[in-house]
Amino acid sequence: MKPRYAVYYAPAPGDPLHAATCAWLGRDAFTGQAASRVTPPGLAGLDLDALTADPAGYGFHATLKAPFELAEGCAESALAEAVTGLSGARTAFTANIAPATIGDFIAFRIQGACPDMDALEADCVRAFEPYRAPITEYDIVRKRRAGLTPEQDRYLLEFGYPYIFEFFRFHMTLTGRIRDPDTRAVVLEALKVWFEPVSGPHVFGGLTLFKQDARGAPFHHVLHAPFIG
Repeated sequence: MKPRYAVYYAPAPGDPLHAATCAWLGRDAFTGQAASRVTPPGLAGLDLDALTADPAGYGFHATLKAPFELAEGCAESALAEAVTGLSGARTAFTANIAPATIGDFIAFRIQGACPDMDALEADCVRAFEPYRAPITEYDIVRKRRAGLTPEQDRYLLEFGYPYIFEFFRFHMTLTGRIRDPDTRAVVLEALKVWFEPVSGPHVFGGLTLFKQDARGAPFHHVLHAPFIG
C-alpha cells in the first residue's frame, strides 16, 4: 500500500506547546519515539493510552491538507519543495488557543475568528492539489458514512476531503471520542488546567509535512518549513 502525506500545522520542537502535548499523548511525532507520559491531576482513573491512541498516532497537529497519496509521477521531494515554497511566502501570525470540545472530542482550538488561519487552510487545500492522487473508492465510501451535505460531498470528490473552506474548523486533537458527556466534561476541565501554561496567545509560524508509511501506521515528521515572508 502506498504511503500517504499530509500538510499540518504542528508546533515545532522547542515550542512549549510541543513538549506539553508530547507528554500528554505519550509520543513525539517529530522523532517518532515514545515520550514520557504525564497524568494530569484528576485523570488518574482513566486509561490514557486508549484515550489518546488516535491523536498520538496522527501526531499533534491541525489538518490543513488532509492525508493523500502522491499523484502518479510525483516525488516526495517535489511535495516537500512545494511546502517550503508556500511557507517561505507567508508571515507568522498570533491567535489565542485553549482546550475545548469539538463534537465528542477535545482539542486545542482557536478562540474566536481567525481570518489568517482560514486563509492559510484554503491556500494549502488548493496549492497541494497537483501532488494528490485521486481519492480512492474505499475512501469515498468511508468518508460518506459520516453523512455529508451535498457541498461537502462535492468537496470530497473534487479535493479529496469534505471539511474544507467554509466547513473548516481549526483543531489540534487531544483525545479520541469521549461519548459520555460527564467524562468528557471532567477531562476537559482537567486539560484546561494542565495546559493553562501553554494556552492563550500562540504564534503560528510554519507548516509541517507528515508521512504515513502505510495505512494504519503512525504519522511522522518529514520536514518543518517556517514562515519567513
